[in-house]
Amino acid sequence: MPHAASASSGVKAALVTVTAILFLEALALIAVVVWLVIDLVALQPSSYATAIALIVLVVIGAAWVSAIAIGSVRRAPWTRASAIVWQILQVSIAIGAFQGLFARPDVGWLLLVPAVMVIGLLLWTPVRLAYTRRETDTAPADD
Repeated sequence: MPHAASASSGVKAALVTVTAILFLEALALIAVVVWLVIDLVALQPSSYATAIALIVLVVIGAAWVSAIAIGSVRRAPWTRASAIVWQILQVSIAIGAFQGLFARPDVGWLLLVPAVMVIGLLLWTPVRLAYTRRETDTAPADD
């Protein structure tokens, strides 16, 4: 029985880790929104339309990741797939941060490590099952 208890605590730790990382990512996106708005007010962008469009996109991303994090607390089945999609987008941004004229490997690692960790944990069978709705949860009630 000790093995089952340690496996259960390992799954709980994995679920807490996934949810915590999702909340940290949501907070980071909210911070980016604040930073972009301050930049828009304090500096003159070369294109107001582009600056506002970027802010709108980051607001949408922040709302999406916030919804995923909240859904992850509730273990809503849709959050697992949505979190994986977000992490894949994050991996693609991280790869871009490693290359080019303005490469920022520090930002790349900051994005890549949690994304790979969350994907790995969400693909682990016990965690996957924790996000799966049980038959009794979806069955209509008998009248």
